[in-house]
Amino acid sequence: MIELELTYLAKFLPEGLKDCKYKEIIDVYLPKSSEHPKLRLRKSGNNYELCKKQVVKAGDASEQTEETIVLTEEEFNGLSSQLDGKRVHKLRYYYDHKGRTAEFDVFQGELLGVVVIDFEFETKEEKDNFEMPNFCMVDVTQELFIAGGMICGRTYSDIEEDLARFNYQKLFLD
Repeated sequence: MIELELTYLAKFLPEGLKDCKYKEIIDVYLPKSSEHPKLRLRKSGNNYELCKKQVVKAGDASEQTEETIVLTEEEFNGLSSQLDGKRVHKLRYYYDHKGRTAEFDVFQGELLGVVVIDFEFETKEEKDNFEMPNFCMVDVTQELFIAGGMICGRTYSDIEEDLARFNYQKLFLD
């Protein structure tokens, strides 16, 4: 399956976001020794999976192949407790924007203050014609520092210099 997606840094959190449906997500990226792991063990609400993502065309992170194996909770717990991977914890809020779902990833723990927004698309045409909403600061789809496999296991101070290039200010969901 090919996933078409754009990722943005949040400029601000829109009114009503905290009232939206959300899921707690825990990702474990493997192997820990890799600078940018492509294999992800994920708990998303009550769903569990093992996923591998790879860029389709070098230099364009907006199109990736995605292979997923659905796991049981027992399998996830067994693997996540035994594997030494890079971890990240976030809350994903599903916000309706003009009939399209904006996925707000509000990072927790050592990355508290970082908020990114993903939009997924059915066709390349939809993706290519999408207009960035006003609550988004900048398109960071091609920025490696914010990719899931790169941000995992890091702290806010680890990526602060990268965020500063965009004048990003920490955001918190009250």
